[in-house]
Amino acid sequence: MRLILLGPPGAGKGTQAQRLVARHDIVQLSTGDMLRAAVAAGTPVGLRAKDIMARGELVPDEVVIAIIADRIGEPDARKGFILDGFPRTVPQARALDALLAERGLRLDAVIELRVNEGILLQRVETRIAEMQARGEPVRADDNAESLAKRLDAYRAQTAPLVDYYGSQNSLVTVDGMRSIDEVTAQIDQVLAATRELAAEKPAPQAPRTPRRNRTKSAKKTEKSAKKAAKSAKKSARKASRKTAGKAAGTSRAAAKASVAKKAKTGTKTGAKARTGAKTARKGKTTARKGVSKAARKGVKKTVRGAAKKPAGRARRLTKRR
Repeated sequence: MRLILLGPPGAGKGTQAQRLVARHDIVQLSTGDMLRAAVAAGTPVGLRAKDIMARGELVPDEVVIAIIADRIGEPDARKGFILDGFPRTVPQARALDALLAERGLRLDAVIELRVNEGILLQRVETRIAEMQARGEPVRADDNAESLAKRLDAYRAQTAPLVDYYGSQNSLVTVDGMRSIDEVTAQIDQVLAATRELAAEKPAPQAPRTPRRNRTKSAKKTEKSAKKAAKSAKKSARKASRKTAGKAAGTSRAAAKASVAKKAKTGTKTGAKARTGAKTARKGKTTARKGVSKAARKGVKKTVRGAAKKPAGRARRLTKRR
């Protein structure tokens, strides 16, 4: 059996937890006791918590969850447990549900002890007066003013858990203003009625609070998260466009440079081609001149040869005669 007791300071959670431990042979898990035990044992998470507490800081939720994860895995917690002092906030409750779902476990019930805060303050004042009358020491934080501050903190942080667990149909409410025995009897009746129903439920997954049951604070947080996500998305698009623009500008500049380089190369190539053509034309002209000159020389030589032949023949004929 795995239970959570909810209720403001002075509602009697400690008294009822002790009775449930004795009746159902389960353990009471106090976050304060678990932290001290983990520190004393020198476990990795305990050493981390020790360093945080040494700095005077609050132990973060993930450390507390890690300590609870270690504790509920011990043999004496296998039959069940009652969580005392945890969860205190809705994020802690979600983390706890995720842990239990990962282990294939579920809460059997979340019991709220509903009380009248005004009567609680009167009870504290009466108890203090009786203790002083008997000469008994009174703790520094055991007074109406301290209780009022603790009640304010409960309303701000822990009271939203009532809505959270109510949305999961895990919450049962008991009149905490009755006598101790009557409150115990109510809790037994509630557990008897829910035990069979809880046994038939499948192992839960990490829950998600329905939109209609979310508190104003949760809705405001969700709205802020959506707004931040939208803003981040817009900034990402803007940055992407800017980067793309720069890339495009760089590409255009590179293209222009490439075209200019090719044009320059083409101009040089064209100049070389023109120079080559000019040289070719000069060579051709020179060749023609050479051919013409050679031809003229050949013709002249032939004419001379032809002229010499008749003269030679004439001399030979003269000699014969």
